[in-house]
Amino acid sequence: MKILDVDIVKAYIRMCSDGWEQGWHERNGGNLTYRLKKEEVEQCRPFFHAPGAWVKMGVSAENLAGEYFLTTGSGKYFRNVALDPEHSIGIVEVNKAGDSWRIIWGLEGGAKPTSEFPSHFMNHSVRAAATGGTYRVIYHAHPANLIALTYILPLTARDFTRALWQSATECPVVFPGGVGVVPWMVPGGSEIALATSKLMKEYDAVVWTHHGLFCSGPDFDTTFGLMHTIEKAAQIHVLALSAGQGKIRQTISADNLRAIAKEFGVTLREEFLN
Repeated sequence: MKILDVDIVKAYIRMCSDGWEQGWHERNGGNLTYRLKKEEVEQCRPFFHAPGAWVKMGVSAENLAGEYFLTTGSGKYFRNVALDPEHSIGIVEVNKAGDSWRIIWGLEGGAKPTSEFPSHFMNHSVRAAATGGTYRVIYHAHPANLIALTYILPLTARDFTRALWQSATECPVVFPGGVGVVPWMVPGGSEIALATSKLMKEYDAVVWTHHGLFCSGPDFDTTFGLMHTIEKAAQIHVLALSAGQGKIRQTISADNLRAIAKEFGVTLREEFLN
């Protein structure tokens, strides 16, 4: 048996391939991290190598001290993950202070975790705290239609949420809490990490203006499904605006959205409906 035969590693690689096939990961765009369960760590442990040096992240989170993460590599291409996983992805261990990582498997040839690992780490921290530890996936991609909306919609959670909810009937059911929006910032640093994690205390998904989307969830299917649903709604909105020459003749009303919420037993943000 190899580490690539471990179920969670196979599922992780499949999600990377699914994202590539959607066209969300041009060149080395996007990143994916997964916080391993204790039993998954033990399944992978026989394949760990001598650890590398500890590397400071510039951010810290006590509730993630001693955790292990699967991560894509900095500068690595999603299209190559299934072809060459040992060089494209890796497992890192977080120290007992919750402020540094070290590589214990993969990322061969001197590779490092994604440059946006600090953003992922802080988002893992707040989502784990908000969900009692059930959320384990943070996924960042560059879905084109959602990015296009950051050039034409007001950069507020309400405007983005309303546009997406009204573009496809299942949207208020899939993300009843809406989506947050971070203004444009330089990616990869502590500033955007903290801004994103602040919003992820409230939202499962956060838009990075002119850049992409961050999604969180308890597993790969849920998180990928959230990204997929948001991007499809954004595509519908873009198509409707294009076909209607910038005008939308009819849409799902606020009362329609309330009816959907009642039928499916979800709670929508009333401030986004008024």
